[in-house]
Amino acid sequence: MENTEKLLVTSSPHVRRNRSVQKEMLDVVIALVPAGLAAIYYFGLRALLLIAVSVLTCLLSETLFNKAIKKENTIKDCSAIVTGILLAFNVPCTLPVWQIVIGAAFAIVVVKMAFGGIGQNIVNPALAARAFMLASWPSAMTNFIAPDKISQLKDGVDIAAITSATPLSDPESYKLMDLFLGNIPGSLGEVSALALMIGFVYLLIRRVVSIKMPLIYIFTASVLLGLFNGFDNILRDILSGGMLLGAFFMLTDYTTSPVTPNGQIVFAVLAGFLTAIIRSFGGYPEGVSYSILLANLVVPIIEKYTMPKVFGVDYTKNKGVANE
Repeated sequence: MENTEKLLVTSSPHVRRNRSVQKEMLDVVIALVPAGLAAIYYFGLRALLLIAVSVLTCLLSETLFNKAIKKENTIKDCSAIVTGILLAFNVPCTLPVWQIVIGAAFAIVVVKMAFGGIGQNIVNPALAARAFMLASWPSAMTNFIAPDKISQLKDGVDIAAITSATPLSDPESYKLMDLFLGNIPGSLGEVSALALMIGFVYLLIRRVVSIKMPLIYIFTASVLLGLFNGFDNILRDILSGGMLLGAFFMLTDYTTSPVTPNGQIVFAVLAGFLTAIIRSFGGYPEGVSYSILLANLVVPIIEKYTMPKVFGVDYTKNKGVANE
């Protein structure tokens, strides 16, 4: 009796895991929950309001854009939710709601959907929106309030009168434990190093991201910051600002980071180098957002020169024509 079973042979890539974009994005959302809860704990319900408005605006913007171009709605992949959360994590609790609405719409319509949607954008939408908002409303984007002053944030109160210096601006004013737990002024999602680490460990366990790029990025930035400014405040540099948020959740973005192994190393080193340069010699004490955005822009070049050679191709003759 003949065996009628046939072996189906297909070209790569071969799917080995029951994963999808939606599942990956949902895992990222779950990983962001600890930092979101920390933001609500320290900054109150206004943090929850900004996160909710940002997410809803991203979902609505993507829905309306798809409807306008008569394309199937793509919000089911949940990437807009991730963008909305990350954008909210990069703003202070004092930011006017209408400004984050504009920022979220910019992230989705201009940075993501105008380039073709998920997988086509050339830079991280949340970081690009943050840069846009910082250029548009520099004062509002840098009004940081310490958690113990949140009760003073009421209608009619001069926000500038109750703002506090961030750890990057005044590193000696805060204890390391405060930096680790999040009891400091800063953007919503960057304050609690502990919450960010918990979320990152979850992503590692779920195999959504690799530890390679974040580790190389943090190591490169830390070493250079130590060389430029002294090694006494290395731990403070790591725990302050958006270094961990950027390393764990934005540097590892699939769309805007290299796919080649060597390219990922170059990308992480470049971002770490730029972060150290901006923090040490720039007029802005942060630097994570701009460093990752600038590194995003050169990803095609990085991939071009780090692409593994194809087996069976002689690159020394006939400009890469395969040997017969």
